[in-house]
Parts: sequence; C-alpha cells; structure tokens
Amino acid sequence: MQSGDSQLRARLQTGFLGIVAFALILFLLVQARFMLICLAIAVIIFSLTTDAISAFARLKVPNWLATTLALIAISIGLIWAATVVVSQVNEVVSTTIVYSDRAQEVLARLTMDFSPRAQETLTTFLSNINLAGWMRSAAGQASNLISGAVLTATFTGFMFAERAWFPIKIERLAGDSARARQVLSIIGSIARRVNRYLVVKSAISMVTAGLVWTIFRAAGLELAGAIAMLTFILNFIPSIGSIIATMIAAVLVLAQTGDPTTTLLIGGLCTVVQFLIGNILDPLLLGQTLRLSSFGIILSLAFWGAIWGIAGMFLAVPIMVAAMIICAHIPWLRPIAILLSHEGLPDQDETEDESQHLDAA
Repeated sequence: MQSGDSQLRARLQTGFLGIVAFALILFLLVQARFMLICLAIAVIIFSLTTDAISAFARLKVPNWLATTLALIAISIGLIWAATVVVSQVNEVVSTTIVYSDRAQEVLARLTMDFSPRAQETLTTFLSNINLAGWMRSAAGQASNLISGAVLTATFTGFMFAERAWFPIKIERLAGDSARARQVLSIIGSIARRVNRYLVVKSAISMVTAGLVWTIFRAAGLELAGAIAMLTFILNFIPSIGSIIATMIAAVLVLAQTGDPTTTLLIGGLCTVVQFLIGNILDPLLLGQTLRLSSFGIILSLAFWGAIWGIAGMFLAVPIMVAAMIICAHIPWLRPIAILLSHEGLPDQDETEDESQHLDAA
C-alpha cells in the first residue's frame, strides 16, 4: 500500500515538474523570441552553406577561402534581402493607404442591392477595419529585419568559427564514439531533409512568384515586383501562405482599379496558379521529403505562430522535421514521432540505414 502511494506521489511530482519545465521553456521562447528566431535562421543558413562549402572543397578550393567567401556572401545577402523586403513592404503600405478609401467605396457599391440591415452591418464592419493601421504595423515589424539580419550573420560567423570542434564536442558529450556517430547521424539526417525542403521550396516559390509577376505586368498594374516578392515569401508558410498571398493580391487589385470584374479575373488567375503549383508541382518535387502529418503541420503553424508570430510560421516546418527525426531515434519519444509523421513510419529508411552502419562499425 505504501509502495503504491509512493509511486503515485513520484508520478505526481514528475508531472508537476514537467508542467513547470514546459511553462519555463514557453516563457523563455516568448521573452527571447527575437534572439531565438535569429539563431534558428542562422542554424539553417549554416547548414545550407556547409553543404556548399563541402562542394567547393571537392573542387580543391581551400577551406578557409570557401568559408571566408561564404561569410561575406551571407552577410551581404542577408542585409540586401532585408533592405529589399523593407522597401517593398513600405511601397505596398503607401500604395494601400492611398487606395484604401477607393476599395471601401467599391465594396459599399457592391452591397447596394442588399437589404438596408445588411448594408448597415457591412458598412459598420468596413468602418471598423483599420487597414492603414494594420499596414503601418506590418511596416514597423518589417523594419526589424535589418537588425535581425545583422544578428543572424553574427551567429552564423561564430558557428563557422566553432565548426571544426563540433564533432569533438559531440563525442565528449556522448561519452563514446558509437553514440557520437549516432548523434551526428541524426543531425545529418535533419540537415539533409531540411536543406532539400528549403531548396526545392525556394524553386517552387520562385516559379509561383514569376507567374504572379507576369499576371500583374500583363494587366498593367502597379506593385508587380512587391506582390511577386510577397508571394515568394508567403509560399514558405504551408497551406495558408498561398491563401494569404492571393488575398493580398486581390485586395491590391481592387484598391488600384476599383473594378470588381478585373479583381475577380486577376484573383482567379492567381488562385489557379497557386492551386496548380501547390497540388501538382509541389507534391511532385517534394515527394516524401517531409513525411509530415498535415494536421501536425497546422498545429505546428498555430503554435509557433502564437509564440513567434510570422517568423514562427516560416520556421514551423523545419522545427517540426527536426522534432520528428529526434523523437524517432529516442524510444520513449517514438510515439510522438509516429503522430507527427504522415504515414506513421517516421524516418524509417534513414533509421534502418543508420542501424546497419552502427552494426557494421
């Protein structure tokens, strides 16, 4: 009897400590989100660049030269990209503010055939939409990109400085070479899958953005470059990113032209582009790269979006991939990996290859 009570007490203490630990981690994730977001992006950039440096090494390029050139390119690229995004967002904001009144007038005209009560309800709803305030807030958040780019480049530089000692540190932490090889194999598995996802997704998003730019240019509309850039960026948010990009494009068309027919036409073309690429080209090229549950992706988007905002939604898929692979290699966490995976077989092929490699060693 006493043994049962002690076991129950131990389980309650463990559960309580788990809740406290989760609350503390959640608090740190929220309070230090700017630094942690920059760190996560730096890890991804470091992983992508490491593969590129390895490719240069096979071409007999000295490692120090390839690393130096990579750091210079990363720093310049991040600052340039942040500057371009800020300028394009500011352009979208200024244009939207100028045309926002026209868009609301058009929407009001479209409701003239409704009942008076419906018109009053819709008018009240539209008057409560502070579009200019939302856009100014988005511009203010975009201005943080430059400082984030500098911090990300700094993190990446220090990672390259520690790169040579990383395997040694893993071996010292693991305690033996076999376990260290297993940890390095898990890290390599995460890096390979995330890198492939990002490269393929970048190509798909670039094609989508190019087609949207062509549609806007053919229609003679302003902000074709800005809409293409937003489409490229938002397509990295699974499921809802393409919907948001299409809605932004339709709103800007309505704001510029004031013509519902043109808005429906351009919005329909953008929807067709997003649908065809998202349902044909995207699955064809990505294939089984992710192996993630669709419902799990939505939950990950909701969680990281609530914690880190828009940046968290961009990082939700890479973080989920890393979590699934890590859980798949830890026996007591494997049920979580099964829930996160698409077919209930998380990382099966790579786990079998790793087991064969360890048995051979």
